[in-house]
Amino acid sequence: MKSPGKNVLLDLHEQILDQENGYWVKIEAWEVDVTMSIPHGIRYSLTLHNPRGVRILGYDNAHSTKTSGYVNRKLPYDHKHRCATDLGISYQFKDVYQLLKDFFEDVDRVLSLARDK
Repeated sequence: MKSPGKNVLLDLHEQILDQENGYWVKIEAWEVDVTMSIPHGIRYSLTLHNPRGVRILGYDNAHSTKTSGYVNRKLPYDHKHRCATDLGISYQFKDVYQLLKDFFEDVDRVLSLARDK
């Protein structure tokens, strides 16, 4: 499966993007062999961190489909974490452009909520 924008995401690997008020985004992306669980050939982790460095939002497919402590719980490979303690919900990967759009829209939403507190 060819993934539009694949090189865009790969070029962002290891980028740390300052947001505001101490919040920051980290982007990691690696090209991998295409498999049934990674049909787009990219492992990625896009995360938003609070000023203490705690991940408060994340989109990824960069860990096992089974989590330790939750042996019977299988995570969808592409998923998002909506807060620091969220184990993840399914994310429908369409292409890199949509991934980045969805992630940064969620970043804006989370930062807006943080400002309103």
